[in-house]
Amino acid sequence: MLDLKAFRRDLHAHPETSFDLERTPRLIAMQLERAGLEVTRDVGRTGLVATLRRGPEETAIGFRADMDALPIKEANAFDHRSTIPEKFHGCGHDGHSTMLLGAALALAADPTIERTIHFVFQPDEENGNGAAAMIADGLFDRFPMQAIYGLHNMPGIELGHFATQSGPFCAFEDNFEIRVEGRGGHASMPDKGVDPIVAASAIVLQLQSIVSRSLPPSEHAVVSVTEFITDGARNILPSNVTLRGDCRGFSDHVSKRIASRLREIVAGVCAAHDARAEVDYSTSFRPLVNNLVATQKIAKAAGAVGSVNANYGRVGFSEDFAEFLKHVPGAFCLMGNGTDGHAAMPLHNPAYDFNDDGIDHGIAFWLELAKSEV
Repeated sequence: MLDLKAFRRDLHAHPETSFDLERTPRLIAMQLERAGLEVTRDVGRTGLVATLRRGPEETAIGFRADMDALPIKEANAFDHRSTIPEKFHGCGHDGHSTMLLGAALALAADPTIERTIHFVFQPDEENGNGAAAMIADGLFDRFPMQAIYGLHNMPGIELGHFATQSGPFCAFEDNFEIRVEGRGGHASMPDKGVDPIVAASAIVLQLQSIVSRSLPPSEHAVVSVTEFITDGARNILPSNVTLRGDCRGFSDHVSKRIASRLREIVAGVCAAHDARAEVDYSTSFRPLVNNLVATQKIAKAAGAVGSVNANYGRVGFSEDFAEFLKHVPGAFCLMGNGTDGHAAMPLHNPAYDFNDDGIDHGIAFWLELAKSEV
């Protein structure tokens, strides 16, 4: 019998990022094939789909786990710490993959299960590209499913506790880059040039008015400038400033409103300062919107395993699982990772670690969901 704790820790020690997954899906596939499941490799470049085929295709469902790690240097010193420089399972995808693997093995060994289930192991969740790649590679055509479900650990929530809600649950993430062009010169004679720092600073301040003045209080939104880069020096007024940032919200119309107002603000401020600018605005993650019926099924399964808050409220982070929900109904939920030690560290923190005591909770959740009514 596979030691899932050891398996998870082995994945943690050998993290792979983005689409550059070779070892992780190979080890997972080996275990699934040994259990007799149909395994399809290289779906969406390095994704993996395993199928338990015991029921009609029209009632098939999908369970998804992500496999990729983060490009972060780990700060932990325990024995299973990362052996790959600047790569680290700081979001718990090693645990997600292990729990889904454990559930697939258990369901394959249970002759009473009479339904078709597709176990989807996804690459490149962190960059928001993996789900789209799997869909473009025919995921839902090759593996038809009436619904798809996802699970993510959450530090700070107690073990055995689950959280979800129907409707908008995880935020979209938009990104922008604003390139402001002025006319550089000597710092002692700013009147001879066009200072892009002044214009860019005004842009930063005015962008904060989008949330407070261009969107109603009922709409949650965040606009953050995260980088301010110039080509100046101690005694040189720069010619160029680059601003980069991040926007969050829970609906497509909020995303469009932010993008529209951002462009208007940049154009207006630059006109006032005799500067010029170019704007790039893009969406990295869609808002994640849970289907009501699917959420009810998740809540029922979670309640059979532990406690569940089915009206948890919206969370500010983004999730690539949202892309799947644009194509088939489904739902996503959070599972407590614990409130002490490494398990309580925030996701993406260099000292975070997935809580191995949660593996059984996650497997039990998947098993309950698999046995739910069609």
